[in-house]
Amino acid sequence: MERGTISKYSWVDFAFSVIGVCTFLVDWGSDVWVATEFYCRGEFFWFGVLVGLMVLSSVVVQMFSWFWFKYDRELPGFCGEPGGGGVLCGDRVKLFCLLHVLQLGFLCRHISAIRQGFRVWWRKQAGSEYAVYLTHDLSMLRLIETFCESAPQLILMVYVMLRTNRARTVQFVSIAASTTSIAWMVVDYHRSLRSFLPDKARQGWGSSLIYFLWNLLLIGPRVAALALFSSVLPGFIAAHFLLLWPVFVLWACLQRTAFMDSAGGEWLYRATVGLIWYFSWFNVAEGRTRVRSAIYHAFITADGGVLLVTWWCYRDPAQTEAYGAALLAALPLVYLLGLVFKAVYYCCFHPKLWRPPARLPDDLPDAEVSFRDVSVQDDAPSSRLLNRRMACHAGHFYTERGAVRATGGSGGTESTRV
Repeated sequence: MERGTISKYSWVDFAFSVIGVCTFLVDWGSDVWVATEFYCRGEFFWFGVLVGLMVLSSVVVQMFSWFWFKYDRELPGFCGEPGGGGVLCGDRVKLFCLLHVLQLGFLCRHISAIRQGFRVWWRKQAGSEYAVYLTHDLSMLRLIETFCESAPQLILMVYVMLRTNRARTVQFVSIAASTTSIAWMVVDYHRSLRSFLPDKARQGWGSSLIYFLWNLLLIGPRVAALALFSSVLPGFIAAHFLLLWPVFVLWACLQRTAFMDSAGGEWLYRATVGLIWYFSWFNVAEGRTRVRSAIYHAFITADGGVLLVTWWCYRDPAQTEAYGAALLAALPLVYLLGLVFKAVYYCCFHPKLWRPPARLPDDLPDAEVSFRDVSVQDDAPSSRLLNRRMACHAGHFYTERGAVRATGGSGGTESTRV
């Protein structure tokens, strides 16, 4: 059996880690600045909403980070073994727990990834596997933070602009930048998943661009429709979310997700998936991906149509005369264009179109391989680590022959390559 290989830690990974921590600090600073502006202007309701979103997002991300630490501290290489990075064992567990309680666990993961990446990339020290392991977890945590905080905040920004009927250039730039940032985080997550495929399955700039565009064109109209609806019926946007979110969570349960290693962690994951589905498609299980995706987009298209029609019926005709008809026509067209780009991606750029057939013993369709057969280094280090959580999701996205597919949660010892 050929040993599966995953890309080494490179300067690109290190750059993404540095950019990630800078983005985290800038985002946190901008949130505090906006919250301060609301408070100073006496807009205490919006101040409370914004702070509530910040706290909720931080708590959810810290919970995921803590669950993963509890799962991973028993794995080889996480307790000071050669190449493991000397990670948080013994008494240091208490310190790490305290940092999570203080909502600093996510930031510490960023710093740890930068430190480990610097050792591997610049100093050429051992530990490439652990550095890659950290970047995979960070990509997932950033995605969770994006949909728990950035997407709801974007709706809030657009809503305030519509309600006040005042729009400065900086507001348009900020909204466009936020929407682009959300789409970029999805691409970053996709890039992390692609690293589990041989040579990243010939991933090029064209593939990344198309993936970015269809996410941008689908998420943008969804956020705009929600913001327009909330501008005319602000009291019903929470009811709308509370009506859809349990349905999405139930759908995640019916798909029997197995991403976490504990029942409490799995329920947290399913609840978060329900939140992500409120804004964007996110595949969580193997099987009929196209069918599930088609069902989701059909539902979201119908829901978006209801939101837009409701806004059109309750809007102020005089106030919206300049942009009302244009938005009503443009948003469905942009969403349709996003679906077209998504179809183009899956028809022309999906990894299954480029991967060579996997060579397995005796031509078996499935073969059990140890995680120690899947390395992120070519020099066969003493301890090998594979991020099972992300490998599991990579298997959900790329279930065709040749993809890495993890079985079970993140704490087991075996995987399947199909």
